[in-house]
Amino acid sequence: MSEKIRRIAHLDMDAFYASVELLRYPQLQGLPVVIGGARRAEDETLRQLQEHNSLARIALDAFPRLQGYTGRGVVTTATYAARQFGVGSALGLMKAAKLCPQAILLPVDFAEYRKYSRAFKTIVTDIAPLMEDRGVDEVYIDFTDVPGGQREGGRVLARLIQKTIFEQTGLTCSIGVAPNKLLAKMASEFNKPKGIAVVFEEDLQSKIWPLACRKINGIGPKTDVKLQGMGIQTIGELAQKTVDWLIDHFGQKTGAWLFDAAHGRDQRPVVLESEPVSISRETTFERDLHAVRDKAALGAIFTRLCQQVASDLAAKGYVGKTIGIKLRYEDFKSVTRDQTLDDYTADFAVIRQTAGLCLKRVPLAQRLRLLGVRVATLVKAEQVQEFITNQPLAPVKQTQSAIDIEARNNQLF
Repeated sequence: MSEKIRRIAHLDMDAFYASVELLRYPQLQGLPVVIGGARRAEDETLRQLQEHNSLARIALDAFPRLQGYTGRGVVTTATYAARQFGVGSALGLMKAAKLCPQAILLPVDFAEYRKYSRAFKTIVTDIAPLMEDRGVDEVYIDFTDVPGGQREGGRVLARLIQKTIFEQTGLTCSIGVAPNKLLAKMASEFNKPKGIAVVFEEDLQSKIWPLACRKINGIGPKTDVKLQGMGIQTIGELAQKTVDWLIDHFGQKTGAWLFDAAHGRDQRPVVLESEPVSISRETTFERDLHAVRDKAALGAIFTRLCQQVASDLAAKGYVGKTIGIKLRYEDFKSVTRDQTLDDYTADFAVIRQTAGLCLKRVPLAQRLRLLGVRVATLVKAEQVQEFITNQPLAPVKQTQSAIDIEARNNQLF
């Protein structure tokens, strides 16, 4: 019997949110559909229709369209039919309306998406137990020792998982199988949607090196621009550089990583359980809010975010020491501030008070489009033998400029 080789799969659900909506509204199959924005009057009308008709029988004319949309919403995802018009995730809905005015617009339904996320992950672990959860719509799976995981390089097992998910949920996915997570992630994009791609070490030059450097998960826009400025367009061109050259130009850590990535090397294991780095909540407003004129609304939203973070900590069994805030101004510039406490906490009052102190350390002259609260430096609550939820706060160490800002804000929130 030949020796087993490492086979890691990356499974990515196809247009996941949109696909879930198409299960609910099969009459929208093949049409441009955009998911995003908050619930609107049109959606309430649609809900009333649902009380009298099967969801699948609701007429197409009853669905709201992107045409004429006004508001601050962004695209969460879109069907492949909408993507052909240039509509994609994170695009403003008003801009999407110009690109594809005929698209049907549906609000997000996170509860439904989480339900289907749990369903497909249960199917995966029933077949291949070694799974790393990477979010609502993607996972890594260790095929190496699973029956069928070596056959055709993992294609047989990938086909079984893909088929079972479709039969039990009606959803499709794409799977890449490779010697490691880095290559598997790239391979899962090769044949979307409903695709399976298998990569072996000997395929590096033919299948990986012709790709743009941006295809390496971890190379962001800034690094890509820098690489292109050096005349490096493809992964193959990156692989021609020595590790010393890359370290000289990108630093020790990044340079060494770029060298390994270009040569398809990645020793990261499939992590079955991972601890969260932080727990946060944030919201983007339908319109920009002013710290003074919209003080009451902002205060209520800020308090609600702190309550939600406290509830999330309690539900997940964590406490934290670092509490911070995030603001995004009307010009899309963002700012963060945080403070580390002496003791761990999950208490709403402590989170609200500390986040409020952080808020007073930022200028609030511009209107705000986003507000967020986070708690980091997390540990499991049971690991902390004694933590006091109403622990008095230590004095905030502030610079003179921070004190001036606080005086100007005058307890705005």
